[in-house]
Amino acid sequence: MRKNTLAILFSFICTLSFGQAEWRVLENAPSGLGRFDDIFFITNDIGWAANGPSGQVYKTTDGGESWDFQFEVSGSYFRNIEFLDENVGFLGTLDGNFYKTVDGGENWNTVTITPNPPAICGMDAVNTTTIYGCGAYFSPAFIIKSVDGGETWDYIDMSAYASTLVEILFVDDLFGYASGTANTGEGVILETSDGGGTWTPVFNSGGQGDYVWKLQLMENNTHIFGSVQSNSEGKLIKSFDSGATWETKIFPDYAVQAVGFVSPTHGWMGGHNSGFYETLDGGDTWTDMGLGGSLNRFFFINENLAYCSGNTIYKYDMILSNPVIEDMTRRDIEITIVPVPVVDKLNIDVIFQHTDNLVIDLYNLNGQLIKRLSRDQMPNAGKRSYSFDFPYPAGTYLLDFHSNNGRRSVTVVK
Repeated sequence: MRKNTLAILFSFICTLSFGQAEWRVLENAPSGLGRFDDIFFITNDIGWAANGPSGQVYKTTDGGESWDFQFEVSGSYFRNIEFLDENVGFLGTLDGNFYKTVDGGENWNTVTITPNPPAICGMDAVNTTTIYGCGAYFSPAFIIKSVDGGETWDYIDMSAYASTLVEILFVDDLFGYASGTANTGEGVILETSDGGGTWTPVFNSGGQGDYVWKLQLMENNTHIFGSVQSNSEGKLIKSFDSGATWETKIFPDYAVQAVGFVSPTHGWMGGHNSGFYETLDGGDTWTDMGLGGSLNRFFFINENLAYCSGNTIYKYDMILSNPVIEDMTRRDIEITIVPVPVVDKLNIDVIFQHTDNLVIDLYNLNGQLIKRLSRDQMPNAGKRSYSFDFPYPAGTYLLDFHSNNGRRSVTVVK
């Protein structure tokens, strides 16, 4: 009986740890099918994945925790998948077939385009009516475009600008980029401001046999990241002035393809011969995370939520490392902290179950007091909101909440 009483009292003093966002394998995602070439999410939770060699499509409605098989074409290679909304989507292949769904992927029908594209390697839905596609990595170079939700398509011959196209990415209906290999054999990025009518080269890799394989836009589209696949040395390329100037960094895998950054300095890359490599210094150095393989596409929803396709499906999100364990019969306060991680402000909501006193202290992980944030009295049950400046270096900190009925420690990350 005494052991039970002590356990209840101990459970009342608990720890909630907010970890930084991390990459993880989605345990219930399909695997063993070969590479997932593409992934697309229309909301935080609703998304689709296209498996290349198996020619299969899967859908999730719970953020990747479970996946439903939807579509298969035996002998086909599914290259990319893109949706205009939760119902209308498109599926590109490497074998001359192009598919459209109007019911969220339950059924797919062949799309006819003249001339027929031999392969579609990249797609980008600008909005619910305008979508672009491009190909092929094995030539010819072309772009397809629809401004009526995929009912009709224009075919744009790009042979004057490039020998291959792999990626296409638009800022709005008219302004966008396409990348692949120039007619002279180097990796190239092209820019258009008239919806694909005319194109101007803004980057050339300088290496024969190079492809600019993937592109990412950040910081109001002024920051451009790209992966350069080579026959000898992989590269990260980046521009922080909308493509006016470029910087090149060496990457360990010459067959690099996927590129994804959450800040100008923090990002990941991977390719045919690699899983997740992480950089914290903008590509000067890379660390093999020992996770994943054959990466091809990063899909970022926000700085704390992203997905990636490769040998299986991977997710980047916040992990609660130590869940709250409380004695529900004696819970005196409920604590909510936002945002996680902390940026400039630490915002705390505390719900008091009765009259109480509360002290909030901030410590470092060595147990040294940094500052007493608050000493407050709550005369009645209810909610009290606190907001504190957080001008401290990036790292992990300990918040100590001391009320009349106990203490609770919460770790926060900046």
